[in-house]
Amino acid sequence: MGLDSVAVSLFPHPFGHAVDEVLGRDGDSPARRYSNRARLLFRMCLVDVVHFNFGEPLLPIPHEARGATPFVARRLALRDLSLLRVLGKRIVVTFQGDDARQASVGGLLVKAVPERYTPELDAARRRTIQAFDRNADAIFFLNPDLSAVLPDRAVFLPYASVDPIEWEVHEESTDGPPLIVHAPSDPRVKGTEDIVAAVAQLRAEGVPLEFELVQGVERQAVRSMLERSAIVVDQLNAGWYGGLAVEAMALGKPVVAALDQLRLPCVPAELRRDIPVLDASADSLADRLRALLTSADERRRLGRAGRAFVEHWHDPRKVARTVIATYGC
Repeated sequence: MGLDSVAVSLFPHPFGHAVDEVLGRDGDSPARRYSNRARLLFRMCLVDVVHFNFGEPLLPIPHEARGATPFVARRLALRDLSLLRVLGKRIVVTFQGDDARQASVGGLLVKAVPERYTPELDAARRRTIQAFDRNADAIFFLNPDLSAVLPDRAVFLPYASVDPIEWEVHEESTDGPPLIVHAPSDPRVKGTEDIVAAVAQLRAEGVPLEFELVQGVERQAVRSMLERSAIVVDQLNAGWYGGLAVEAMALGKPVVAALDQLRLPCVPAELRRDIPVLDASADSLADRLRALLTSADERRRLGRAGRAFVEHWHDPRKVARTVIATYGC
């Protein structure tokens, strides 16, 4: 969109997402990691804008035990932000989830994976958020529940991980019963146990269906399975729909996920009005799926609505315009 940009990932993405550069490897030692980051910090000093993703500065607060953490890592934590600020760089950050989420937020997700929200980790997240609040020109977040722990000036942003131009609608196959697909990045986070139980209940009732649990594969393989699906179940614990749901809606598939109504006020009213995701909890999931499985017309209606929703709200060009407006370019 007219800007010269470079997207750098600190490590290879396990699902094969493409970036311009990968900084390190999974097996790198702590010393190598910080050497790589130091070289990248030098490059950052030569650009106009630095946009941090997943709420992580280049020099983060170490989460390991003090005795196992390099001395330099502890002393330099968060100092890249103040350095870039002094040098007059525009700083922007996007928080996605567990980079900011804390035990105080509560909810099913914190109960599902409590080891991610220890007092030590929560304190590190609060300290990181405060550092970004002092130094960043703009703060964005992608999950509504994060509004409870981020500064009031933080702005909700829809996912921009799917370009609808590159995702064509795939009509549901009429060969065999409807296929339900669930592809969790983390089964506990996504409520996979409850989803499997709901499918088992429907099967016991004799409801015709197929079910595929997709795990540990790259994005293209997941996409192929989504293209074959009739219904996609995203998650039950996070209180919002994820990137997988956006991919499914771009393909014209109906999506089921849990939506936390208490967190929706921070989302634009027009987006709340347009959400075509079918809201479900662990208790109501079987009923929601039964209704969809027995109505091809409803599946088509939700599929069309989902595609239109992605085109309007998740087009990366529209999202980019919102972000670029904060760059001051």
